[in-house]
Amino acid sequence: MIDIVPAALSTAIAAALGAIIGSFLNVCIYRLPRAKSIAWPASACPHCDRGLSWYENIPIVSFLALRGRCRTCRASIGIRYPIVEAVTAAMFALAWWYYGPGVLLVSRLILGCALIVLFAIDLEHHLLPNAITIPGVVVGFVLSFFTEPGWIGSLIGMLVGGGVLFAIAEAYYRARHEEGLGMGDVKMLAMVGAFIGWKLTLLTLMMASLSGTVIGLALIVSKRGGMKYALPFGTFLALGAALAATVGPAMLDWYLGLL
Repeated sequence: MIDIVPAALSTAIAAALGAIIGSFLNVCIYRLPRAKSIAWPASACPHCDRGLSWYENIPIVSFLALRGRCRTCRASIGIRYPIVEAVTAAMFALAWWYYGPGVLLVSRLILGCALIVLFAIDLEHHLLPNAITIPGVVVGFVLSFFTEPGWIGSLIGMLVGGGVLFAIAEAYYRARHEEGLGMGDVKMLAMVGAFIGWKLTLLTLMMASLSGTVIGLALIVSKRGGMKYALPFGTFLALGAALAATVGPAMLDWYLGLL
């Protein structure tokens, strides 16, 4: 019982920290596509532009207390805000429980935060900001000197991740004379490769392509989209990378065990 209480307390603290970080991720998600500073000015209502008080910035709690509306203009607050905060809180708690303290924990949390921001921005704007992907490549590579996948694996992961998607995009353009994948996707997968290495990067691409195909076919069958409908592939890369970074090693071990 003595061991359980400190473990539960540390996990709760990790979740609380995650919710706070999630609040900052919401700032990034809103401001980066609009080319606004993520540091200044302070948070404000996007409808009436009134600066928010500290008690209106408490992750998740403030949204529930205000019933999803601005205290001044009563405009609706997007449900994305508490969702991002809750997802980030859960990610921090689970990562602390799964990895424990160490450089790998830091690496996976930084990658997870980047994936959350990229997922949300690409889903809404079909955009993968360089402000996330390019620094992410550098950070992932630097961390690889101290933890998985090692700097050689990280370097190969960058080259494989970015190179494979660039080759696919180039081949598609030459065959169809139109853009199929943006360079944002290329840089995003290079970032993923820097964090998790080439094997898990290929697994990321495979799972992203599979899920994208399934969703695309579902849209066609439901007549909500056609063959020309542009799917935000970055959202599928984010989901694929999240799975690859967590359950990917076990999936690879299972597959190799069948050979």
